[in-house]
Amino acid sequence: MATRAIDSGRTVLANKYNQGKLFFYEHFQEVVVDTTDISALVSASHDLNLAEDSGVQKVARELDNACKEAGFFYVKGHGIPDSLLNEVKNVVQNFFDLPYEEKVKIKLSPATGYRGYQRIGENITLGKPDIQEAIDCYRPMEPGEYGTLGETMEGQNLWPEYPPNFRSLMEEYIILLKELAKKIMRGIALALGGPSDAFDGEIAGDSFWAMRLIGYPGSYDATSQRIKCSIGCGAHSDYGLLTLINQDDNVDALQVRNKSGEWIWVVPIPGTFICNIGDMLKVCSNGIYDATLHKVINNSYKYRVSVVFFYEPNYNTTVEPLEFCKLKTGGVGSFQGVIYGKHLVHKVKANFGL
Repeated sequence: MATRAIDSGRTVLANKYNQGKLFFYEHFQEVVVDTTDISALVSASHDLNLAEDSGVQKVARELDNACKEAGFFYVKGHGIPDSLLNEVKNVVQNFFDLPYEEKVKIKLSPATGYRGYQRIGENITLGKPDIQEAIDCYRPMEPGEYGTLGETMEGQNLWPEYPPNFRSLMEEYIILLKELAKKIMRGIALALGGPSDAFDGEIAGDSFWAMRLIGYPGSYDATSQRIKCSIGCGAHSDYGLLTLINQDDNVDALQVRNKSGEWIWVVPIPGTFICNIGDMLKVCSNGIYDATLHKVINNSYKYRVSVVFFYEPNYNTTVEPLEFCKLKTGGVGSFQGVIYGKHLVHKVKANFGL
């Protein structure tokens, strides 16, 4: 068991990854975060008898516990090579190392369907600028594809000229992450007591996925020669169903609020994804699972990269509590239906200081 101090010794973490748990000690209180091996789910996800597989049943139980207790969890056994996870982060880092004049060639604006590059401070959370730069990508949308509902988000992704392999690598990665997220959502459907394909088809069969490639600058004050913490991203929950985070292995910055209202560090574990629940899964589950409030603290002199994939509902679907989830919660829906595209546009328009 390895221990280390974070944030000037105020938080000590004991890593028991080999036992499948990660324990956080904050103010001398222990918080347990599940690490779930989803290899059985990944290998059997296309099996018509998926729900009868004992390995899949074990994964579903673990996912259910993680979603109820913490709302976030690590997954391993996902089938995506470590080499690809690292290559994606390295290429993103290489882009952010470019001069501003090069990066702004793919500048995000309303005219681009809110796709492209944002400089530090353009992303807004809770009315305050976030200390981050990023590239935003979405499922491409053709003009008129969703009528007036889709006008705001119409467009194609903007890819930089440099690094030269940027586009091909990201498009390969997106294909793999879409498939991985779909498999995890099948496990979550089983965890909720429904059929494995509950989120396929009308809910997320044509997911309006999104991906943010984020760079958080180091926080070093040359005058005092000390680390000066800043808010990389203010406290928020994610818009959609499920988020998969591929973050740098050597910087601790992500914090999640637990049920007691305490903020705990989510340290990187090489080769895993961090997953968290979004607003739309809270609605679908009729509140059985809650969306995870989280934030990013820039508390290191090192630049940090995080590649975040959002698995979202279909753009034009009405998201509402699933019938089998209502049956488990008294038979009455706790949330009104919301058209995902409208929900997304409202969030996006409030999110940039353009």
